[in-house]
Amino acid sequence: MTASTPSLETFIARLPKVELHLHLEGSVSPETLREMAAKKSFLRREVTKWVSERRAQSYHYGDFQGFLNAFGVITLLLKAPEDYALATTRLVEWLAEQNVRYAEVIFAAGVLLWKKQSVEETFDAVARAASEAGGRTGVRVQWIFDSIRHFGAEHTREVLRWAIKFRERGVMGFGIGGNEARGPAEWFVEIFREAHEAGLRLTAHAGEAAGPESIRRAVELLGAERIGHGLTAIQDPAVMALLRERRIPLEVCPSSNVSTGLLARFEDHPLPRFLEAGLVVTLNSDDPAMFGTSLQEEFLRAARAFSLTREQIVGLCENAIRYSFLAEGEKAGLLEELSACRAAHL
Repeated sequence: MTASTPSLETFIARLPKVELHLHLEGSVSPETLREMAAKKSFLRREVTKWVSERRAQSYHYGDFQGFLNAFGVITLLLKAPEDYALATTRLVEWLAEQNVRYAEVIFAAGVLLWKKQSVEETFDAVARAASEAGGRTGVRVQWIFDSIRHFGAEHTREVLRWAIKFRERGVMGFGIGGNEARGPAEWFVEIFREAHEAGLRLTAHAGEAAGPESIRRAVELLGAERIGHGLTAIQDPAVMALLRERRIPLEVCPSSNVSTGLLARFEDHPLPRFLEAGLVVTLNSDDPAMFGTSLQEEFLRAARAFSLTREQIVGLCENAIRYSFLAEGEKAGLLEELSACRAAHL
């Protein structure tokens, strides 16, 4: 490294970044929760308890179900549209601090239905907040509406109806999350066909806490264009080949997989083996406030854990741009910016 070569941290910070797997609700930091609670005295005790528990656990949840339970708790702290709006504003500002130019944020419409809160009023508040914060920061956000797969097909179809309704307000994607074993892909084949016909792009959490066959079904039965996590693909060479041949990107989230107990250590993530096998890989933070991370931090941890070269780091950024759901012209602009940054700092 020459005197003019930036440090690894500086290099990553300067790269224009795109994030493809980021949950709005999982981005709500303790500071944002306190900000919400400052105006609502009845929330203060709940927020204090939540924050102290997170510190005690050091962002570890024991197992995947333990994480799902914790995710449910934090969504219950978001009690009104203005809470979601504040969360959105703070998220966009935080993305700007990390030099994230564009993000496809997962909006848990299925959780709103479960809480019996208004999807329309809440998303209206969220969309307005994203537009205002984006205008100030230059961060563009689009939305993926997410259903809870283990709540069944009718629940998922209702989420789809809302996603279609808000197509003109930045909702360009539709997906499923939750417990893979309790919500098999076979339940959702017709629903995903309807989503595709409506012009929505398709994603699915798969191979996170279930085996590689869950990934195959998401691709072959549902037509998923990207796979959230895809951790267990490494267990099946045939699934690896399927992902490679069809160029289906994996939205990997290593810190998430450690915090949910799916991996013992960050270093155990198969990310380098995915790259060696020729898979398309993107790097993401998932639920960053719940896992004590950020997109910037995920890049830094991955670079150090797997001895990634700077070219490989740039390649991960390039993958996120190319396999985003942006229009081709918008991708071209971001790719030009990334190329210029690479030339200046590599």
